[in-house]
Amino acid sequence: MFIDSARFAVTSGKGGQGCASFRREKFVVKGGPDGGDGGKGGDVYFLVDNNTDTLSSYKGKKFFKADNGKQGMGGNMTGKSGETLVLVVPPGTQIIDDETNEIIFDLLIPGEKVLFLEGGKGGLGNVHFKNSRNQRPTYFQPGLPGVTKNIRLELKLIADVGLVGYPNVGKSTLISVTSNATPEIANYEFTTITPKLGVVNVGDFNSFVMADIPGIIDGASEGRGLGLEFLKHIERTKTLLFVIDVANYRTMIEQYKVLKEEVTKFSTELSKRNFAIVLSKVDGYFGEDLENDIKNFIKEIGLEQSNSNEFKFEGDYPYFIQDLIYSRFDNSKPYFVLPISSLTKLNIKPLSFALYNLLEQDK
Repeated sequence: MFIDSARFAVTSGKGGQGCASFRREKFVVKGGPDGGDGGKGGDVYFLVDNNTDTLSSYKGKKFFKADNGKQGMGGNMTGKSGETLVLVVPPGTQIIDDETNEIIFDLLIPGEKVLFLEGGKGGLGNVHFKNSRNQRPTYFQPGLPGVTKNIRLELKLIADVGLVGYPNVGKSTLISVTSNATPEIANYEFTTITPKLGVVNVGDFNSFVMADIPGIIDGASEGRGLGLEFLKHIERTKTLLFVIDVANYRTMIEQYKVLKEEVTKFSTELSKRNFAIVLSKVDGYFGEDLENDIKNFIKEIGLEQSNSNEFKFEGDYPYFIQDLIYSRFDNSKPYFVLPISSLTKLNIKPLSFALYNLLEQDK
């Protein structure tokens, strides 16, 4: 089960109390105080685990607590410290104060371990309070209490390329034929109800991560459909790939404009990321002249068809790709507009190479 948010309270351990004790040995007359200190309460850490991809382990949990420190003992023995509590989260998890909405940690690096709450200090035993005026102190300190925080965990997937498109436009099929992901595929809308990640191999030594995000509809940025619940997962993607369905009852330009508008409404910063466009399901096109429709779409979004041969695209359909040989990359325009068919594998390999090249523009 994919869980991308959780809310609970967490408390560090209380310090153990000190001990009031006196030496009692057969040949020691009037043994002095020897009460040990209490043990330190357990700390709370967050650990980023690359083998964890959801927050499902926190489902239904309301409270986590580190162990308390143990009481000090006679013979100047310090009590045992409380066990540390380690909360494991996937990369991309934000730790948010649920009362102030302040982002405490933004955990991105696998293996990263951060101290969240420190356990309470153990109390001092009576041995610390002996002096010339008080040879038999009976006083000892209680341990300091732990710290409690109400927090919220929010997972935002980390990927190189995020697929953006209406429901049922072929995103799941595309990620299944380009990567190792195995999403559910069916002929109805909102088949994808949870984000999926897949690794796309480019040649023998290079790869990138692609994310299949549940379908976006008109009004998604205001919460319609799956709305804001999953739009947040494209926030961390370096590049957006708009998937436009040429066999959809919506026109290509209508799909593109709505998607761009929803992304912009959700995040102005996100709308400025590098992006590209694929025209999917060319094998299922039922119009009169697909080649002409693609040419018109390229013109409608303010582009001119390119004759660049930087990539050897397999299909005969027109496409656009920015010519970077004589000009600088312009991220206000799509890097390419490419017709594809996940069913017949048309342009699937060239798509992987083109996306990898686009990711290189960020470096």
